[in-house]
Amino acid sequence: MKVNLNQEECIGCGVCAQICPEVFELNEDAGKARVIRPEGAECAQEAADSCPVSCIEVTE
Repeated sequence: MKVNLNQEECIGCGVCAQICPEVFELNEDAGKARVIRPEGAECAQEAADSCPVSCIEVTE
């Protein structure tokens, strides 16, 4: 699995980091989320599905 997050579309709501903290974290300085484990985890797809702006892509 591979996780990508489009920084330009991210609004920094933090839902992904709350759902899947092993893959995402909220970058306080930038005010946006970032991927800290691009190989993903079980919760990555749920985080992608919960993103209000659909800026997270999870591929096999």
